[in-house]
Amino acid sequence: VDILKNKFGFDEAFNYRDEPNFDATLKRHCPEGIDIYFDNVGGKMLDAVLLNLRPHARIAVCGMISQYNREQPDGVQNLSSMVLKEARMQGYLATNYYHLYPKYLEMILPLIKESKVVYVEDVADGLENAPKALVGIFSGRNIGKQVVAVNCL
Repeated sequence: VDILKNKFGFDEAFNYRDEPNFDATLKRHCPEGIDIYFDNVGGKMLDAVLLNLRPHARIAVCGMISQYNREQPDGVQNLSSMVLKEARMQGYLATNYYHLYPKYLEMILPLIKESKVVYVEDVADGLENAPKALVGIFSGRNIGKQVVAVNCL
């Protein structure tokens, strides 16, 4: 939460592990509702977001990490909110946009150099630490982009 607010400049943030009721948490942090949601979690978090949408909200879905290792995935219970709020939800695959990567670099690199865009990397040193780093992604231990640094001989 500290990194989100103090490094990235978010107005509000919460640790989902500390919140037993996502709907109440979102109402507390987003009292006017949610206009845009980039979803890579799915499950109960997505269901709570659906209850807190503003009219004409937009949801980009790029992943469902809460569902990947479940024997029985959570079903979406609040899909009717999409109709009631006239919202839109669309899948997003980064691989469909690789052709735009050079243009993206032209835009983003100056912003990074000017500290207008900041990022965090969680670096694991050595290939021997790759399995632990991978497990950390799925258990929420890493912060930022997980990288495994491998020294080449």
